[in-house]
Amino acid sequence: MADFVDSSAFNFEQGQRARKLFAAVVLAALDDAIADDKKYGNGPDQIARWARSRDGREVLSCAGIDPNERVVKGLMEFVGKGVRTSVALSREESERRNALELDQAEAA
Repeated sequence: MADFVDSSAFNFEQGQRARKLFAAVVLAALDDAIADDKKYGNGPDQIARWARSRDGREVLSCAGIDPNERVVKGLMEFVGKGVRTSVALSREESERRNALELDQAEAA
Protein backbone atom coordinates (compact mmCIF):
# COMPACT_ATOMS: atom_id res chain seq x y z
CA MET A 1 0.00 0.00 0.00
CA ALA A 2 2.81 2.42 0.86
CA ASP A 3 4.42 1.78 -2.52
CA PHE A 4 1.16 2.68 -4.25
CA VAL A 5 0.91 5.96 -2.34
CA ASP A 6 4.53 6.82 -3.06
CA SER A 7 4.18 6.10 -6.77
CA SER A 8 0.92 8.06 -6.96
CA ALA A 9 2.53 11.05 -5.26
CA PHE A 10 5.52 10.79 -7.60
CA ASN A 11 3.27 10.61 -10.67
CA PHE A 12 1.24 13.59 -9.48
CA GLU A 13 4.42 15.58 -8.91
CA GLN A 14 5.72 14.68 -12.37
CA GLY A 15 2.39 15.76 -13.86
CA GLN A 16 2.58 19.09 -12.09
CA ARG A 17 6.09 19.66 -13.43
CA ALA A 18 4.94 18.88 -16.96
CA ARG A 19 2.00 21.26 -16.57
CA LYS A 20 4.35 24.04 -15.46
CA LEU A 21 6.58 23.37 -18.46
CA PHE A 22 3.66 23.71 -20.87
CA ALA A 23 2.47 26.83 -19.05
CA ALA A 24 5.91 28.32 -19.70
CA VAL A 25 5.44 27.54 -23.40
CA VAL A 26 2.11 29.41 -23.34
CA LEU A 27 3.79 32.41 -21.69
CA ALA A 28 6.53 32.33 -24.35
CA ALA A 29 3.89 32.26 -27.09
CA LEU A 30 2.22 35.29 -25.50
CA ASP A 31 5.54 37.15 -25.35
CA ASP A 32 6.20 36.32 -29.01
CA ALA A 33 2.76 37.59 -29.99
CA ILE A 34 3.31 40.80 -28.01
CA ALA A 35 6.63 41.31 -29.81
CA ASP A 36 4.88 40.71 -33.16
CA ASP A 37 2.20 43.20 -32.17
CA LYS A 38 4.77 45.89 -31.43
CA LYS A 39 6.74 45.16 -34.59
CA TYR A 40 4.06 44.27 -37.17
CA GLY A 41 0.75 45.11 -35.46
CA ASN A 42 -0.70 41.61 -35.79
CA GLY A 43 -0.09 40.12 -32.34
CA PRO A 44 -3.69 39.30 -31.36
CA ASP A 45 -4.24 37.60 -34.72
CA GLN A 46 -1.03 35.59 -34.30
CA ILE A 47 -1.92 34.31 -30.83
CA ALA A 48 -5.46 33.48 -31.96
CA ARG A 49 -4.13 31.54 -34.95
CA TRP A 50 -1.71 29.66 -32.68
CA ALA A 51 -4.31 28.94 -29.98
CA ARG A 52 -6.77 27.60 -32.57
CA SER A 53 -4.17 25.41 -34.25
CA ARG A 54 -3.77 21.75 -33.37
CA ASP A 55 -0.42 22.37 -31.67
CA GLY A 56 -1.76 25.35 -29.75
CA ARG A 57 -4.77 23.44 -28.49
CA GLU A 58 -2.51 20.58 -27.44
CA VAL A 59 -0.13 22.89 -25.55
CA LEU A 60 -3.01 24.71 -23.84
CA SER A 61 -4.55 21.39 -22.80
CA CYS A 62 -1.24 20.12 -21.43
CA ALA A 63 -0.87 23.38 -19.49
CA GLY A 64 -4.25 22.74 -17.85
CA ILE A 65 -6.07 25.40 -19.88
CA ASP A 66 -9.30 24.49 -21.68
CA PRO A 67 -8.68 25.56 -25.30
CA ASN A 68 -12.08 27.11 -25.99
CA GLU A 69 -13.02 30.32 -27.77
CA ARG A 70 -13.34 32.27 -24.51
CA VAL A 71 -9.69 31.49 -23.74
CA VAL A 72 -8.64 32.55 -27.25
CA LYS A 73 -10.40 35.89 -26.79
CA GLY A 74 -8.71 36.34 -23.41
CA LEU A 75 -5.31 35.64 -24.93
CA MET A 76 -6.03 38.13 -27.73
CA GLU A 77 -7.07 40.76 -25.19
CA PHE A 78 -3.91 40.15 -23.14
CA VAL A 79 -1.71 40.54 -26.21
CA GLY A 80 -3.63 43.66 -27.21
CA LYS A 81 -2.71 45.30 -23.89
CA GLY A 82 0.96 44.90 -24.79
CA VAL A 83 2.22 44.10 -21.29
CA ARG A 84 4.94 41.44 -21.26
CA THR A 85 4.13 38.34 -19.21
CA SER A 86 7.06 38.84 -16.86
CA VAL A 87 5.80 42.32 -16.04
CA ALA A 88 2.15 41.28 -15.81
CA LEU A 89 2.99 38.52 -13.35
CA SER A 90 5.15 40.69 -11.12
CA ARG A 91 3.98 41.87 -7.72
CA GLU A 92 4.63 45.53 -8.52
CA GLU A 93 2.39 45.42 -11.58
CA SER A 94 -0.46 43.75 -9.70
CA GLU A 95 -0.18 46.30 -6.89
CA ARG A 96 -0.19 49.14 -9.44
CA ARG A 97 -3.29 47.71 -11.15
CA ASN A 98 -5.09 47.28 -7.83
CA ALA A 99 -4.28 50.87 -6.82
CA LEU A 100 -5.51 52.12 -10.20
CA GLU A 101 -8.77 50.17 -9.83
CA LEU A 102 -9.28 51.59 -6.33
CA ASP A 103 -8.71 55.13 -7.61
CA GLN A 104 -11.20 54.57 -10.42
CA ALA A 105 -13.76 53.14 -8.00
CA GLU A 106 -13.37 56.13 -5.67
CA ALA A 107 -13.74 58.56 -8.57
CA ALA A 108 -16.99 56.91 -9.70
